[in-house]
Amino acid sequence: MKITIRYSILVLCLFCTVIVLFTGCASKNTMPPNHAQQQAQLQLPSDTGKKHMIDAYDPWEGFNRQMYVFNYYFDKYLFLRVVSGYSFITPNYVEDRITSFFKNLGELKNFTNCLFQLKFKESGVTLGRFVANSTIGLAGFYDPSTHFGWQRQNEDFGQTLGYYGSGPGPYLVLPVFGPSSLRDTSGLVFDSAVRMVAYDAALDDVDDKSTLLAVVNTLNAIDSRHRVGFRYYSSGSPFEYELVRRLYLDFRDIQIGK
Repeated sequence: MKITIRYSILVLCLFCTVIVLFTGCASKNTMPPNHAQQQAQLQLPSDTGKKHMIDAYDPWEGFNRQMYVFNYYFDKYLFLRVVSGYSFITPNYVEDRITSFFKNLGELKNFTNCLFQLKFKESGVTLGRFVANSTIGLAGFYDPSTHFGWQRQNEDFGQTLGYYGSGPGPYLVLPVFGPSSLRDTSGLVFDSAVRMVAYDAALDDVDDKSTLLAVVNTLNAIDSRHRVGFRYYSSGSPFEYELVRRLYLDFRDIQIGK
């Protein structure tokens, strides 16, 4: 009998709780970020009509700032503790193999969006990478295609929308995921749906599909956070929110090629 989604969520919660308890005793208590840092807002002259480099379209700023603070607490007191436990119990060699495996699965997203953007050469490279890494690279645990000179093409549906002229729209801070925009959030939903359809088809004959998918997605999230060095309120700037916002939007413009 197939395991229900409710039971899968319980399994994930227990998994996270065990790792938190494993690492929590060794971590020292830290104070939350300085209140002034959380509330500081960059004040720019409003009577000149001049556009400043730090400006961004952020009509939901109140919500976004609260979500930024929520992400800080979630990251510091739960997510990073899980990541630390994962890093502590997992040898570096195994971590690298897991990262390589999930990057190979990510080639599906890269391939579909290269096709959507009519980048046929990049689509061929991505398909070649997936085939080579899935076979010679033992299901993606190794990455021989990079040694062949086939470079990874990082594409997502947010970039595809931007390629066809869609602007970012309002800036948006997502729970857990962090900086985004209305366009990129739509792209994230689309890419996630495509990925889940592919996983569902690949695991069609697996009885405990929901449990396996939950474990795979959880491990992918932990591995992804492990590879990101960003830490909330570590910049030393009282205007970190504005800086992160500007850096994110500029980086996305570079990725899209504006």
